[in-house]
Amino acid sequence: MQSYLDLLSYGDTGWGDELLAGTWLTLQISFCGYLIGLVFGLLGAWAKLSGNRTAFLVSETYTTLIRAVPELLLILLLYYSGSDAIARVLALVGLGEQIQVNGFAAAVGTLGFVQGAYSTEVLRGAILSVPKGQMEAAKAYGMSPALRFRRILFPLMFRYALPGLNNLWVNILKDSSLISVVGLSELVFTSKTAASATKHYFFFYTMAGLVFMVLTTLSNV
Repeated sequence: MQSYLDLLSYGDTGWGDELLAGTWLTLQISFCGYLIGLVFGLLGAWAKLSGNRTAFLVSETYTTLIRAVPELLLILLLYYSGSDAIARVLALVGLGEQIQVNGFAAAVGTLGFVQGAYSTEVLRGAILSVPKGQMEAAKAYGMSPALRFRRILFPLMFRYALPGLNNLWVNILKDSSLISVVGLSELVFTSKTAASATKHYFFFYTMAGLVFMVLTTLSNV
């Protein structure tokens, strides 16, 4: 019977290299999904604060639906239906053979789309926290809208948004484990595979939990 150290060793007899690769994939999925979520969040926050009724309704519908439906169900729906929709669009424009939607891209896009709804509310609240006098002074100074955003709004907004954005990073780091249901070899899926192969279920799931604990603790620091 293998010892725990043997189970975590590198090579054919251990699962250390597979777990490390799964951890690295988890970080990649989380980071890329987080960036996409920030883009959706900025667009959603702008739509809610733009004063345009149509943009507001689209953003409000988006955030309401995403926050009302369980994330696991959303991931299943978006992963499979989204991948199929993109493949159909590529086929229509004649790129179906040249470009394939892989599992990583679908996972990142799905998590980013879900994350965007929560980023929208965090960024909207941060924008509203910026003193109006700052923006009025920049406008009176003659700054263009793009320059006001880059020089005034974004730096001040980011300070207010930082605690919420940190929480969202921790959330997407943990939510990346939901991608395991579609068979992508991130940390949880790799742990499940190792546990099934060795029958050490408690050990490998505990190891996965410890890795997530270390990652979230470092993120909070």
